[in-house]
Amino acid sequence: MPTTTNTNNKTQGNIFVISAPSGAGKSSLVNALLKQDPSIQLSISHTTRKIRPDEVNDVNYFFISKTEFEQMILAQEFLEYANVYGNYYGTSVKKIQEFLKNGQDIILEIDYQGAMQIKKIFPNAILIFIAPPNLTELEHRLRKRNTDDEDTIQKRIACASDDMSHQHEFDYIIINNNFNTALDEMCSIILLNRGKCTK
Repeated sequence: MPTTTNTNNKTQGNIFVISAPSGAGKSSLVNALLKQDPSIQLSISHTTRKIRPDEVNDVNYFFISKTEFEQMILAQEFLEYANVYGNYYGTSVKKIQEFLKNGQDIILEIDYQGAMQIKKIFPNAILIFIAPPNLTELEHRLRKRNTDDEDTIQKRIACASDDMSHQHEFDYIIINNNFNTALDEMCSIILLNRGKCTK
């Protein structure tokens, strides 16, 4: 497996950014990938949204208050952050620096805005967009998971079209029509690009 070294002759970690409209299956695919490839670490984001019944603080996200988040913004503690559906999401600068310094490959599950911010800072970061087969199927998935009220579902559907209009700006697009096929494609992309320096 090829490796790339930085100026200090240490192997540099890689950044893989995974983005998708809400309900496209991004988190399920990433979780399955992490089980198959334990050498990759998931960067845990901070968020101000409410924790869901199946989530664990410090595992799925760092759940904090809006006040705490805005204090971290002022302290410039985020590599990127965005307001999505009325909630903040952000990636810790310190955590990313630690991963890369130790030669650790990492995955960032972030939205389109955050992906573009990361690409500006790390031009060799690999951007992967997970798309649903169509908006009808996306709506079905959002309703099936039963975590949002009707107003939130409609907002997510309305935003999905805009998210998908930016997919051509990503390095790879995976259509999540069949879960196992999409997972195989994601694993292949990771293996193909592993070893590229992020700086």
